[in-house]
Amino acid sequence: MRGVRKAFNVGLPIETEVLHGIDLDVVPGEFCAVMGPSGSGKSTLLNIIGLLDRPTAGSLCICGEETVGLDDRAITRLRGHSIGFVFQYHNLLTGFTALENVMMPMIGSAGFIDQGMAARASELLDSVGLSKWRGNLATNLSGGQQQRVAVARALAMNPRLLLADEPTGNLDTKAADAVFALLHEANRKEGMAVLFVTHNATLAQRCDRIVQVVDGRLLNPA
Repeated sequence: MRGVRKAFNVGLPIETEVLHGIDLDVVPGEFCAVMGPSGSGKSTLLNIIGLLDRPTAGSLCICGEETVGLDDRAITRLRGHSIGFVFQYHNLLTGFTALENVMMPMIGSAGFIDQGMAARASELLDSVGLSKWRGNLATNLSGGQQQRVAVARALAMNPRLLLADEPTGNLDTKAADAVFALLHEANRKEGMAVLFVTHNATLAQRCDRIVQVVDGRLLNPA
């Protein structure tokens, strides 16, 4: 990111800028914690990096590709193939099984279902310790189990960048530690970069680097 700014209600008397000239580099294999008080701009920052929103100004390069100026189709392609997401709320489809939820990114990308997708989803559920629950509806899983399914789903497309927006915020200490361990293992095993937004200072200290966001600015981007 170079000089990234984000404003809302642009051109109106109530225009408000929430990100002020952000410069940030995240390298392959890095596990980076993002911390800051509520309302500091962390989620806005993550939404822009995840190509869910566009900056008002500045440059954003993802996996070697400059994203400013890309049309919606190109943005969707890059996001779907290069970026994984884990949110505070797991956002699973409750009427589908754990296996089917993990398959969703692959189905969305290819437009069809094949046995290879089911095999990949099963492998990922095995890796997060949910082999026995792959056929369970998401609504019948515990909160910690649902979040582990969300981690498996985020890894389905072998992303080079994983964005985790307070993924342990609604979990007890044991479940939070388990989810963090899964993200850390995926980071080390697959070499993907991870941005981990958290209020948990203990977990943040276990990351490679901590970036502090305060009032829309980075205090320690390097």
